[in-house]
Amino acid sequence: MQFTVNAGSLESIETDALILFHFEDEDTASLTALTDKNEKLLTRLRDANLLSAKLGQVTPLLGHTDLPASQVLIIGAGKQAEFGENQFVKVMKAVSGALKTAQVGTASLALDDIKPRERTVQWSAEKATELLLTGLYQYDTTKSKKADPNKLEALSFLAQEQNLDLAIKTGKALAHGRNVARELGDLPANVCNPLYLAEQAENLADAYDEVSVEILGQEELEALGMGSYLAVTQGSANPPRLIVMKYQGGSDDQKPHVLVGKGLTFDAGGISLKPAQGMEDMKYDMLGAASVFGTLSTIAELKPAINVIGIVAAAENMCSGTATRPGDVVTSMSGKTIEIINTDAEGRLVLCDALTYAERFEPATVIDIATLTGAIVIGLGHHPTAIYANDEELQQQIRSAGEANWDRGWPMPLWEDYREELESPFADLRNIGQGRAGGSITAAIFLNEFTKAYKWAHLDIAGTGWTSAKEGATGRPVGMLTQYLLDRLS
Repeated sequence: MQFTVNAGSLESIETDALILFHFEDEDTASLTALTDKNEKLLTRLRDANLLSAKLGQVTPLLGHTDLPASQVLIIGAGKQAEFGENQFVKVMKAVSGALKTAQVGTASLALDDIKPRERTVQWSAEKATELLLTGLYQYDTTKSKKADPNKLEALSFLAQEQNLDLAIKTGKALAHGRNVARELGDLPANVCNPLYLAEQAENLADAYDEVSVEILGQEELEALGMGSYLAVTQGSANPPRLIVMKYQGGSDDQKPHVLVGKGLTFDAGGISLKPAQGMEDMKYDMLGAASVFGTLSTIAELKPAINVIGIVAAAENMCSGTATRPGDVVTSMSGKTIEIINTDAEGRLVLCDALTYAERFEPATVIDIATLTGAIVIGLGHHPTAIYANDEELQQQIRSAGEANWDRGWPMPLWEDYREELESPFADLRNIGQGRAGGSITAAIFLNEFTKAYKWAHLDIAGTGWTSAKEGATGRPVGMLTQYLLDRLS
């Protein structure tokens, strides 16, 4: 879809749908201009209580104005004094919903009227582009009846600031990346398995010259001594794949930033079998991997001068006669031995070997992303991503990136106090803590055992990667990760 910027007056704008905004406590400049052009129209609408300022409420004006637009859509924006980033997001979701219903080919949106407090017009343009494109996305891959094609071909931002090309380009790339992550997450596990993810990596390398891919299979993982990773996969008929995607945008001597994604394409829990209710949602246990794919796709589209490596530890955790048992002791790639107390705490077993593997790249930083624990959903809900790190500066940089993109995170502790819960009489450590309390923290403490060689952060996205099966995958934290990487350019 084409995005442009227009600084002309309302009277001169020819478009199928003109999108304006209405605040409860103050009229926007565009709405004032519409009132001047149609003196009695808005008065009649207000008197009849048809013009709503309720956040996200849509008031369509069809054929009632003298403007060169076939439709005028007025979106309620609440109180201007309270209009911030959250309100901006809700308003843009309402806009994308209204555009789906309107089925128009062109639209113009009064961007200057809804800039959140303390944000630039560039931020508004980037975020609006991202939200409109993600809002128009519809999953239909495994449906016999496909969604009606989106008719919207061009959208113009009405703004006095004309230097918005980079913001729009970044917003489009972010939306594409988030939609890649959403599509992979929403696919069922009988389609999206480790081999399928490997194919998607090869497709990414075919699409961009800056991206190369290496795929490691069962034999290579055995040769590397990844006993922890392989312990998870041995109950499944689908073989594991360690997928390494390299984006080379910087010089050869520039240290890469490494993203490591948990890629459990289905997690039945193994011998520690999950309850049947809700088990279908365990196709979402690969959203960490999906966010790596989405971020690499965004970065490849933007082509920044940086080196990024995405490692996806793809596997399936099933229950069978060959599956790992509770009480088994395995040896990780690092040489540390692990007593497996619960086979459903499998993500950390896959990730610990992938994190050890990341050492060979002598990384500037390593960030792993995983739907690791239900405990973090209890602790933080579905709004912020949990940010753990063995380096305070790195933790703050990731948090700042999330604030900038409005894909927010919250810092969590890695205190040594929790380490004793992982002590085992039979191995170097056990794979879960000795109680339910602090489950997300003890999972991060486990991973921290394998990250002593570099600056590392862990993002627990169990609460933010998806919120419900009805709404599907969110594409988070592609925005946070992309912003973090782009911030490293300055």
